Amino acid sequence: MPKLTKRFVDQVEPETKDVTYWDDELRGFGLRVWPSGRKVYIATTRVKGRLRKVTIGPHGPTTPEKARVKAHQIISEAKAGNDPVKEMDLTRKSPTMKELGERFLKDYVAVRCKPTTQYEYRRSVELFINPKIGTRKASDIERKDIAELHHNMREVPYQANRTLGVLSKMFNLAEVWGLRPDHSNPCLHVKKFPEQKRERFLSPEEYAALGKTLNEIEIDGSETRSAINAIRLLMLTGCRLGEIMTLKWDHVDMRAREFRLPDSKTGAKIVHFGDAVAKILKEIERIEGNPWVITGKLEGARLTDLQHPWRRIRVRAGLPDLRIHDLRHSYASGALALGEGLPMIGKLLGHTQVQTTARYAHLANDPVKAAAGKISDAIGKVIMSAGA
Repeated sequence: MPKLTKRFVDQVEPETKDVTYWDDELRGFGLRVWPSGRKVYIATTRVKGRLRKVTIGPHGPTTPEKARVKAHQIISEAKAGNDPVKEMDLTRKSPTMKELGERFLKDYVAVRCKPTTQYEYRRSVELFINPKIGTRKASDIERKDIAELHHNMREVPYQANRTLGVLSKMFNLAEVWGLRPDHSNPCLHVKKFPEQKRERFLSPEEYAALGKTLNEIEIDGSETRSAINAIRLLMLTGCRLGEIMTLKWDHVDMRAREFRLPDSKTGAKIVHFGDAVAKILKEIERIEGNPWVITGKLEGARLTDLQHPWRRIRVRAGLPDLRIHDLRHSYASGALALGEGLPMIGKLLGHTQVQTTARYAHLANDPVKAAAGKISDAIGKVIMSAGA
């Protein structure tokens, strides 16, 4: 067998049938010559007993030296147990990132995720992933591509980290669906940006300002009653925004003073409420044919946008930095101020993990600090006045 050099390959003449010449140095590396004169480099090897033949490329665009290097790589990979034909099929059949995103949203997100999560995932795919790498094949994406995309979003670290999380889920599913090799997720080892957990709590004065503004708006009619009712219920129950916005009258048990929510971020749960909430609920008009507590303008519909009225209301109340979710934090801090412990706070808020409630631990220390201050001040007065 000859060594496949450029001189040898150039001199080979076609015959009446295709002939394969095997290299005498690299076993499995060959040149196939067709009667038409076409010359193609190939590599053959065995993977788990199966013979695999891979076409490397035509002579001319592919030099013997490059073909030899590629053949050596293919044969070495096969000896390590990797099937070169399977991997080439993956590359050839690989969808673009946009196509992978569409399947991810349709087959996974729409089936397994709650509406709010669906919205966030779709937002990441359509606004941050597709414009950057949407036309690239999913099989071609490497860690450096993910690191670059993530780094370019450094001005918005929270969104950058959420997008990185969505990409990681997409590539995990690409492996499950056979679109990428196992353990090839390019998001691995891409470090998230540090995030500042923002905790904003209403003071008694701010609660009063917000309550006063809601009363004034209710009188002048500048916002809908539905928006006002939603904000009041959020303030008084500690519920998440979605839990109040999707609350149905069927979920409300006035006698037991409970919201029996069939679904929430943490699954089905019961929210207990007191007289203040009961009073608001009794004053809300029940519209025949509309099952929602917080109704929208369309017949039978619920209110879907509280953010726009909320922004106007918080500015009017002199609280321009207050987020809707801060009302939930403030409910928790109010419970702590009244002496409730963290386990009880966790039950009230529907937390399933202790770590989630633990973010309020520093607030629980406030009464202890106050007591310690009183005691030390009293002792200090005695010490300082002794012998005076």
